[in-house]
Amino acid sequence: MESFSWLSDLFTTTDSVAHIALLYAVVIAAGVYLGKIKIGGVSLGVTFVLFAGIVAGHIGFTAPSPILNFVQDFGLILFVFMIGMQVGPGFFESFGTQGLKLNALASAAILLNIIVMFVCYFVFFDTSNPVNLPMMVGTLYGAVTNTPGLGAANEALGTIFPNGGPQIASAYACAYPLGVVGIILATILVRYLCRVKLEKEEQRLVAMEESNATKKPHKMHLEVTNKYLEDKTLLQVHDFLNRDFVCSRILHDGHVSIPNRDTVFHVGDQIFIVCAEADYEAIVAFIGPVIEVDWDQQDVPMVSKRILITNPDINGKSLASMHFSSVHGVNVTRVTRHGMDIFASAGLPLQVGDRIMVVGPEDAVDRVANKMGNSIRRLDAPNIATIFVGIIIGLIFGSFPLAIPGMPVPMKLGLAGGPLIIAILIGRYGYKIHLVTYTTTSANMMLREIGLVLFLASVGIKAGANFFETVVEGDGLLYVLTGFLITVVPILIVGPIARLRYKFNYFTIAGMIAGTYTDPPALAYANSICSKEAPALGYSTVYPLSMFLRILTAQIIVLFFCA
Repeated sequence: MESFSWLSDLFTTTDSVAHIALLYAVVIAAGVYLGKIKIGGVSLGVTFVLFAGIVAGHIGFTAPSPILNFVQDFGLILFVFMIGMQVGPGFFESFGTQGLKLNALASAAILLNIIVMFVCYFVFFDTSNPVNLPMMVGTLYGAVTNTPGLGAANEALGTIFPNGGPQIASAYACAYPLGVVGIILATILVRYLCRVKLEKEEQRLVAMEESNATKKPHKMHLEVTNKYLEDKTLLQVHDFLNRDFVCSRILHDGHVSIPNRDTVFHVGDQIFIVCAEADYEAIVAFIGPVIEVDWDQQDVPMVSKRILITNPDINGKSLASMHFSSVHGVNVTRVTRHGMDIFASAGLPLQVGDRIMVVGPEDAVDRVANKMGNSIRRLDAPNIATIFVGIIIGLIFGSFPLAIPGMPVPMKLGLAGGPLIIAILIGRYGYKIHLVTYTTTSANMMLREIGLVLFLASVGIKAGANFFETVVEGDGLLYVLTGFLITVVPILIVGPIARLRYKFNYFTIAGMIAGTYTDPPALAYANSICSKEAPALGYSTVYPLSMFLRILTAQIIVLFFCA
């Protein structure tokens, strides 16, 4: 047996680097694999790492507290920062007309979650016990399946209980499983309460898609038949129409050329136009009918090529400032960003990672490709400096104390709120200060998941020592019950309002609910019952603000009411 003492030491010598690394590897691997198991079609996913950590902590498989605290906080910072980088580009755009209503409904649901939590606290718990309210905060964030909120609440509690506060992760773990199920069940209940027929909802989506003219690019070949356009320049036509469009080719007297602002139109010319879908009917009515054109008669071969922007010097420059037509002799007809085609309007700022459709003579297109970078290899390497510069600024911003009357200690956005806000701002406006914010989706997800599992494992290991006493001998079942109420009641209020008052499509509501609770399993359910993008759009519209509010309100509740 002595020959295996090294193996025993590896599992029991808690202050060795090998033991700590082994601890996290075992907890994370076990949690990820067990989280894939589905019960009733629903799995807990990566959050099961928390439960694996609880088991490890309970059996004494642990690490020194300073190490656990550091890994927990660093994981939280990395997790929320990468979330901010992901949602930043679309954060402010989510407040359009419909987006404003959806975000208002999401904010109402978040407020209702907090109200229901306080009602449960006063009805079911002894308010004289200072531990009960913090534990209800843990229950709240388990019920709404929001891990960053748990991290923010934990951090705020650290300022109130510097020697160690209540292990709110225990209440979180009690409420979380039924929270995941409760979100889906409540979404289904909204469907029956509002007497929704899924087939009719799909038909409504199809009708909306057909009538909704968005910024999606529309391509067409036209013949100039309007006699008013004779001898008018492209710039004059553009200004008169007051519609944004790109003319990428013109066929005149058997000669194909790339037009610029000074190109003169003549009746009988055949042109290739790209515009926003909303504008194409007006452009056709003014210029002439849609036709078929054989571009093979061109004397200078023209090509269309998608070019990837990887040159950091291009980041943030508008299409107009690049002078593609006048300087390079090519036209840019559309831009693809985050998988979506965008019409190439003159004022659109270009970003690293965009793909632009360039039309022109082959040698000119190749010159533009060299100027733009067009190197996939450059994008494979994440812009690690931007990430850590952002984290530095986020930590400084999060540490800034804000004194609020009535609050016993100054409020700070902390390790979660500070990096999140800075990441959102960098993701949206970083190009203005020459920060290249592009990160591949896979790289973002990898860094985000690493941060999340490190945080969950640390929280679980720390909570494991007293978890079973809390659940079996304490108020564990009460946390489960109150958590279910916190989950379900706001959905059953906000969901019908969104449907009956604001007439939102049910699939959009389902996505909005999933985004409000930042819950991927609920989004997966919504996507499974709808063939369109409505659930994903509803989710992405409210997700950024919901994540921000969950983190912010966690600290406000703790600092205002738990101190």
